[in-house]
Amino acid sequence: MMSLLDALAHHSSPVNLKQLATETSLHPSTAHRILVVMVDSRLVDRIEPGTYRLGIRFLELGNLVKSRITVRQEALPYMQTLHQELGETVNLSVRHNDEVVYIERTASGNSMMRVVQIIGARAPLHITAVGKVFLAQDGVGSCSDYAKRTGLPRFTDNTLTNETTLSREIESVRAQGYAFDNEEAEKGVSCIGAGIFNDEGRLVAGLSVSAPSDRLKKEWARQVTLAANKISRAMGFKG
Repeated sequence: MMSLLDALAHHSSPVNLKQLATETSLHPSTAHRILVVMVDSRLVDRIEPGTYRLGIRFLELGNLVKSRITVRQEALPYMQTLHQELGETVNLSVRHNDEVVYIERTASGNSMMRVVQIIGARAPLHITAVGKVFLAQDGVGSCSDYAKRTGLPRFTDNTLTNETTLSREIESVRAQGYAFDNEEAEKGVSCIGAGIFNDEGRLVAGLSVSAPSDRLKKEWARQVTLAANKISRAMGFKG
């Protein structure tokens, strides 16, 4: 598949199957089979029988990547300031389907937390503070739909695995504008998260502070929310 995509990328006009098979050293039937799957996924467009070009889906994905890079660039100075103020790990994450994906982290060198040890790590929405912010933004009924899709898997004894309990938690998040992870993702680690909005008023990312539970102070929610609001304004949010 990647060989076919690379071959298509080298051509500014549609390419026929025979040429693609030659350039990729794939048997024509194999190349055709892969192309059919990519056409169904909108990664490739079939212009006319037997000719192909890169699909519009790549433009959509490119815009998504661009938006995430912009969030990271705008957020990083505020993350560093918040880290200096609190002395704890500061995370930036975005949503992908029913998970959050960590795209930046500011932490001391001696941090031993595993949850966001590697940029690119993922976690289910219901076990993270930022994930709860995203669920709250989804509106009424979001928890029920999410619970049915995922089954609310348990990660620690504190994980909210009951739909009713999670719904009550999300209502609180919706009312207060920030969320807590009370050792729900990792035992001994707690977190405070708030949302980041773009110029269209859309929730595009979340800012969070993670710390050992015996060090995290719930009053930090104000500073986390303030920092998230500053990033939102830097993104053009007027709300």
